Amino acid sequence: MELERAVDRLEAIVDRVEDEEMPVPVREVWAFGDVALGLDPIDRLDVYLTKDVLMDSDADAAAAFEDEYGIKGVGSTVRASWAAANPDRVRASDNGYAAPEKCLAAELLAGIDADAAGNDDDAPIHFEVCNASFGDNVTQRLKGALAREAYGEVLDPRGVCLWADGRRDGEALDRLREASFAMPTLPAALSSLGVDDDVAGAVADALAAERADQDGSSVRGDMV
Repeated sequence: MELERAVDRLEAIVDRVEDEEMPVPVREVWAFGDVALGLDPIDRLDVYLTKDVLMDSDADAAAAFEDEYGIKGVGSTVRASWAAANPDRVRASDNGYAAPEKCLAAELLAGIDADAAGNDDDAPIHFEVCNASFGDNVTQRLKGALAREAYGEVLDPRGVCLWADGRRDGEALDRLREASFAMPTLPAALSSLGVDDDVAGAVADALAAERADQDGSSVRGDMV
């Protein structure tokens, strides 16, 4: 995917989060990885979304949606109004409940593909969806991955905040287009977080191998 096209897609994501109803409330939108480094073209567009849980539930909506579509939890895990308007975008987890992270990805991918007017519809986009902010999740994922030596689970810390608490950072989008962010190598970024140099190199290799194995768009949900 060309860098300009990738940033267009990021801007479309911010536009939709800002202006349209999402399956769950979204608090932050970040870009990280290749697009933050200014690579052109990029292999994959990485997007981080911080979500909030729904504070209210709608048992009647949940029952009605389950009766019609066989998916539980609508009205408590995702907004009933959104699900009613977009039943084709409701995605369930293995236990049959509406999965907020999968619903967010389905909603945003559908909107982006429509905006793409038929171009690059299959370009891979990876969504990370968590209840915690980007920085907090970077730290928590790093601790867990190092403890288990599961280096492929580390979250690349080189991120750029595009939207937070209802406010857009237009300058950040402009700088992404210009590839003007000065980002360190991944091992250097991990070393700045206290990771030993040899381990930082191993983490970078593991993430590179994982990326090489990925195909198409994907989503990961996380709780901190």
